[in-house]
Amino acid sequence: MTATPDPATSPAPTTPTRPAAARGRPGFRERLWPGPLGWGGVVAFAAVLAVAFVPVDHLLAIVVGVLTLLGGLAAAVLTTPLVEVERGTLRAGTARIPVRLLAEPRVLDRAALRTELGPALDARAYACLRSWIGTAVRLEVRDPQDPTPYWIVSTRQPDALVAALGGTPAAPPGTTTAGHPEG
Repeated sequence: MTATPDPATSPAPTTPTRPAAARGRPGFRERLWPGPLGWGGVVAFAAVLAVAFVPVDHLLAIVVGVLTLLGGLAAAVLTTPLVEVERGTLRAGTARIPVRLLAEPRVLDRAALRTELGPALDARAYACLRSWIGTAVRLEVRDPQDPTPYWIVSTRQPDALVAALGGTPAAPPGTTTAGHPEG
């Protein structure tokens, strides 16, 4: 026999249980994995270390090479940050912030990112960056009690992140703000 809860005594849900996409905002999840050069660097380092141990002992060289490779791959996987928008919260690496406290996000291409990280950088800004990813999103923080003025978050999919945050994606190159071709 199964018991059914009494609707008069069961608590009413206080938050919607629908996924973010059903509420009109798509969710977003991206791991900022190293690029091919990063993975190749881990393999190359393991190979060089193994070769360095060949004069000592061939078996030791193989063991050191394999252990270095496994350790390097584990370190790369464990230190790869996650960028995620879920249940009204943006998570970038270890930091989290409610989306409602963020102003309109702005997509940064490689040149704009270089400017933001150079002469325009505020030392109080939060940055979740990976040098091998050339695009990012800048997010102004609207919380007056937060000393962080803005976040800069690396992403390979800036338009998808902007859409998940409720902003308007950047217009494709060669179009005006109305979406019509320039001319």
